[in-house]
Amino acid sequence: MFELVASMVLTGALSVIVLFFILWIIHIFLNNAGVVDVGWGMGFIILSGIYSWMGQGFNFRNTLYFILVSLWGLRIVFFLLKRLVKEGYEDRRYQKIRKDWGGNMTLKFFFFFEFQALLEVILAVPFLIVSLNPSDNFTIMEFLGSFIFIGALLGETIADEQLQRFKSDARNKGKVCDVGLWRFSRHPNYFFEWLIWVGFFIFALGSSMGWLGIISPVIMYYLLNYVSGVPLAEEQSLQSRGDAYRQYQKRTSVFFPMPPKENI
Repeated sequence: MFELVASMVLTGALSVIVLFFILWIIHIFLNNAGVVDVGWGMGFIILSGIYSWMGQGFNFRNTLYFILVSLWGLRIVFFLLKRLVKEGYEDRRYQKIRKDWGGNMTLKFFFFFEFQALLEVILAVPFLIVSLNPSDNFTIMEFLGSFIFIGALLGETIADEQLQRFKSDARNKGKVCDVGLWRFSRHPNYFFEWLIWVGFFIFALGSSMGWLGIISPVIMYYLLNYVSGVPLAEEQSLQSRGDAYRQYQKRTSVFFPMPPKENI
């Protein structure tokens, strides 16, 4: 079993390392590090596909899990590709990184891109666990995980569409999006993204050693709330919307959807 697991992880790791290397080359020609975000969804699809193919688990379970990962990954890929083409310029997050990191950015971005590959291998632990489960009996945790995943994917899709619709209306220029799901959370898209990983983890609990999958939602929560998600989005919104966003911060939950404070 150890040899099988080692072979699966090594194959998966090499595959995403090559993927992000190719994207790093592309970013040099485009002078746009935003292509790394497209690789985020693609990499997990590749890892899930490799684990499903190489694992000796129940084929139907492996196929189902691969479909769930692919639905999420493809949505991210197409959503970000559309935004990348539409905007035509590098995301402000990466512009800030270039400013903060100083010179020799080509080499620094190489390590940045490949770090994404390493991170994906770690986050894909639930995928690996599920792919090794030989049982042909589905557990309540697998049904629950699938249900959470589907609800979270729908929520994230709705949140993104609501924000894009708000931004596309010229009358809302300079205003804060506080409609729909954005009325209950300042970052509902990030909340549902995290909930998707909770779903992956819950599904993995139906397999032996599934508790190890907790690493994925824990890491994603930390990244979204303290590294590249909420902090950068909050900073950009404060710079572009000022006091209007400060009022929005006072009445609206930062991450978990909650009723707004109406009297502020």
